Amino acid sequence: MAYSKVSNKSQDKDVKYISKDFNTFKNQLIEFSQTYFPENFNDFSEGNPGMMFLEMAAYVGDVLSFYTDKQLREAFLSLAQDRENLFNLAYTLGYKPKVTTASSVNLDITQLVPSKVVGGSYEPDFDYALNIQQNSTFDSTEGSTFYITRDTRFDFSSSFEPTNISIYQFDSSNNPEYYLLKKTIPAISGQVKTQTFTMGAPERFKTLTIFDTDIISIESITDSDGNEYHEVPYLAQDTIFEEVSNNGANDPDLKGFNNQTPFLLKLKQVPRRFVSRFKANNQLEIQFGAGSSDKADEQIIPNPDNIGLGIKEGRSQLDKAYDPSNFLYTKAYGQVPSNTTLTVNYLVGGGLSSNVNSNTITTIGELLINNKPNLNQGMLTFVKASITSTNVEAAKGGGAGDTIEEIRLNAAANFGAQQRTVTKDDYIIRTLSMPPQFGRISKAYITQDDQISPLTNEPNRIPNPLALNLYTLGYNAEKQLSTLNTATKTNLATYLEQYRMLTDAINIKDAFVINIALEFEITTFRNYNNQRVLLQCITEVKDYFNIDKWQINQPIVMSEIKNLIGAVEGVQTVENITITNKKGESLGYSKYSYSIQKATRDEIIYPSLDPSIFELKYPDTDIKGRITTY
Repeated sequence: MAYSKVSNKSQDKDVKYISKDFNTFKNQLIEFSQTYFPENFNDFSEGNPGMMFLEMAAYVGDVLSFYTDKQLREAFLSLAQDRENLFNLAYTLGYKPKVTTASSVNLDITQLVPSKVVGGSYEPDFDYALNIQQNSTFDSTEGSTFYITRDTRFDFSSSFEPTNISIYQFDSSNNPEYYLLKKTIPAISGQVKTQTFTMGAPERFKTLTIFDTDIISIESITDSDGNEYHEVPYLAQDTIFEEVSNNGANDPDLKGFNNQTPFLLKLKQVPRRFVSRFKANNQLEIQFGAGSSDKADEQIIPNPDNIGLGIKEGRSQLDKAYDPSNFLYTKAYGQVPSNTTLTVNYLVGGGLSSNVNSNTITTIGELLINNKPNLNQGMLTFVKASITSTNVEAAKGGGAGDTIEEIRLNAAANFGAQQRTVTKDDYIIRTLSMPPQFGRISKAYITQDDQISPLTNEPNRIPNPLALNLYTLGYNAEKQLSTLNTATKTNLATYLEQYRMLTDAINIKDAFVINIALEFEITTFRNYNNQRVLLQCITEVKDYFNIDKWQINQPIVMSEIKNLIGAVEGVQTVENITITNKKGESLGYSKYSYSIQKATRDEIIYPSLDPSIFELKYPDTDIKGRITTY
């Protein structure tokens, strides 16, 4: 037992600190009285008024013990039960709990355009191809509203966002009269609401509250002067990634790759910024920075590097002591809005009800349309009225937000990841997670950089601890492996910049592609259609070499192919399997040759030491099977 000596004028008293409940407190108080006050109080019957005071003291002790234990438990993520405490603990670990989640779906949006004659042939008149802006809404027959997350430009087509064109109607002379344009655009359940706030004198770390339900996210915040405020993970972060169109105005060197990479990823400094966090009651708080001074930061916190240079905000001498509290008045945590009106656009909706069935998002809601000027208004009205939408697949992903257990798990997992890349898997996951509008990356592999030994000047490689080599590949329009263009590599380097370790230099390189062909011989059982058996074997081989299933530096296991073919119904034996290298850019293959024979060990074909991937590029012609008869 835990005891403590309590000093008294007459004697020391032993106090026990292990009591936790009412009865234990009561019994120990009785024991304490019998031990130290036997002559003053010795009637412990329930009817004695003195017992009332003992029980009241035990009651207070029981309540205090309960709340002490509860508060201690609520301080730990794994034990906390109170929703508000869990939210606070999650934010401390860098995780933002969700109070509702939106469903997502791909919308097929179509419109009609008239035809025109160019050089004696008919083609679509893209002057009437509309630009339906993001945040335009489409309604489901089941009651949910969806909005598109990016512009739908019918006059623009790329591998990332192709425009499907087909003839919709012929005129009386059997010439195309109208063309049908179709785009597939991602959409999210929810609708945008607006709330305004009048801001007076600057108030450091100003907090606003949006009193609404089912809030998904903040879409935008602007002030009455047109300044935009950007959301950041924490107020000290002064840069964000900005999505810009890949055109000559934004980057003349990369505009030639806009067919494969329609958008560029740029770092942008944002002096006006905010953070948002949900409360346990599902309300959303928005907090701004502390930059409340009109003075330049150099005037508030003098920069010693500028002393004596005669530049603006510089000083001839440093005659002021540094006051650490002055940093709060700079724009280090962002500029606080003042003497203006803020317009907050936020998204509400989501939930389980937003998981609607296929072919139900067919009602046009609010369309935000940009079109070219000086068009025929009658035709323009007809074109706008021709817009349709549908969802081929059901909308999925909507939910009621994080449960208590989900907050625990997600917060712990987020803290473990810490928005950084350390391991090889971290880099690969981040690479493949780059949003596809900045370029599609299909394969990724990372190794430690190495160098030629400076002592021997021979290919004896030594590790370079300061750099990593990231090998990547993408797909072309035919879903064949291809190297990434310069724009995509630039976007990838920018994207990884926010996650990489400070000491890691990332070299983005092209992995090598080894094109192959396969031939096999089989015998079949009697009473089986040989041609049908052979076609089924070829189908199984095609599926085995489906490029989605292959990764960089993955070997070919011949026994797997043999077992795969041997398992086809009707196959008696697999007599022979031969894999050869196909090369030659003029033939459509990779330019790299590879000795399959030298790379084979124990019926396993290994890739090269330099990161490479096997690709059966033309399965219809490069897979050949033959039935042997005896």
